[in-house]
Amino acid sequence: MTIKVGIAGVRGLSALMGFRSIPDVEVTAFCDLNEDLLNATAEKYGITNKYRLFEDMIQSDIDAVVISTPMQHHVRQSIEALYAGKHVLCEVTAGVSMEELWWLIETVEKSGRTYMMAENNCYLPENRIIGEMIRRGMFGDIYYGEGEYIHELKKRTLYPDGTPNWRSFWQYGRRGSFYPTHSIGPLMKWFEGDRIRSVITCGTGWHTAPQFRQEDTAVTLCQLESGKLLKLRVDCISERPHNPAYYSLQGTKGCYEAPRGMGDDHKLWLNHMDPDTDSAKWRPLHMYADLLPERYKTATDEQKNAGHRGSDFFLIHDFVDSVRMGGRPPVDVYEACEWTAVGLLSELSVMNGGRPAEMPNFRKNMPMSEKITKML
Repeated sequence: MTIKVGIAGVRGLSALMGFRSIPDVEVTAFCDLNEDLLNATAEKYGITNKYRLFEDMIQSDIDAVVISTPMQHHVRQSIEALYAGKHVLCEVTAGVSMEELWWLIETVEKSGRTYMMAENNCYLPENRIIGEMIRRGMFGDIYYGEGEYIHELKKRTLYPDGTPNWRSFWQYGRRGSFYPTHSIGPLMKWFEGDRIRSVITCGTGWHTAPQFRQEDTAVTLCQLESGKLLKLRVDCISERPHNPAYYSLQGTKGCYEAPRGMGDDHKLWLNHMDPDTDSAKWRPLHMYADLLPERYKTATDEQKNAGHRGSDFFLIHDFVDSVRMGGRPPVDVYEACEWTAVGLLSELSVMNGGRPAEMPNFRKNMPMSEKITKML
């Protein structure tokens, strides 16, 4: 049976080529409030079913919807789609308030439909190699990781006429690590089976662009239930080259660091490589390219060109598999809410002088008494 998909928000079409490269899947509908953009994009990609209202699209005969609208609409539209019997693939972040996260979880549990958050950095080839090395014990007991999203975007806070757009309010109008999922998602996949216990965030203050509520840099520490530590940096203001996918990892048998720029490469060191740490030298990660999942090695050019170096294809493929076969998607609603809550709790922490905020234990059928936000 062919799965029919509708995409809401035609500026975010990273999913389109992924769907089109899978047999028996068809993108049949586009939705966008900007009618001129909607018509032009639909004509470009040969989409005949066009909707300006999301509510109209989800009443059509589509089976699944991709939500790539501004982040303040994600929960409302996800809930509406689930109630309409549609499966949902939602861009990051899952929501913009803790209350929204409870509503989302409750609706997913009632709906019986697939909900997946589209965190594509989890699918980057290098992150998958590191994940396999971790599973094989090559880094020993891992206990520390870093994730950074450094991506100066100040010009994207305004519409062409100079008036503030949604980013001015829902991203740059908030403090803390407002956009954490690209950083925390891959780390939590490496620390599989653990959960975040608490969040601490401090900011640098306002130097580069004091017109925004968002500080130049926010640094967040996530203490895991196991006691292990993750550090995040989110910076969309500082004047510097972009580096939106930096990660590092430390274990008892070795370490890994992503590139910093200027010809740097993905690199690692394992403690059997040199006699001691005094003589230790980095090795290139591509030495272990054979540990990539087989589907990465055999991907077609079409699949590799789906977006983000093929990550979008593999993400879309996993979503489609979850829709067809049921079961837990690779980034389910509980992970989506935990990773999103890092940013929401970081806002509370930074406004309370770095005071720790407790992460709820997101899981199925949570009692109402645990659906709270608590400072430690």
